[in-house]
Amino acid sequence: CAGTLKSDGSKFDSSVDRGQPFKFTIGQGQVIKGWDEGFATMKVGEKALLEIRSDYGYGATGSPPKIPGDATLHFEVELLGFREKSKERWQLSEEERIAQAEKLKSEG
Repeated sequence: CAGTLKSDGSKFDSSVDRGQPFKFTIGQGQVIKGWDEGFATMKVGEKALLEIRSDYGYGATGSPPKIPGDATLHFEVELLGFREKSKERWQLSEEERIAQAEKLKSEG
């Protein structure tokens, strides 16, 4: 993933340059709203160019020193994979709770 400013094309971030994929959980507020919504529509292996308005990015304050306030951002991204979130205990059916208990018991 590489992030640039729409205004002048300057790069402010790149997980490719760091040699490490960026991992996050959708819908948990770990990333900007534009990423939460953009990645939620993608399929594994899909590449996309996300153009993110400031109200879906860093807003009027920006993220100094590299991202000014009210900046529109461009991100070249690829969804490398995902992992489904485990259900909360209260969301499990009786059969699922029993299966989970048996699994935990077998693991010690």
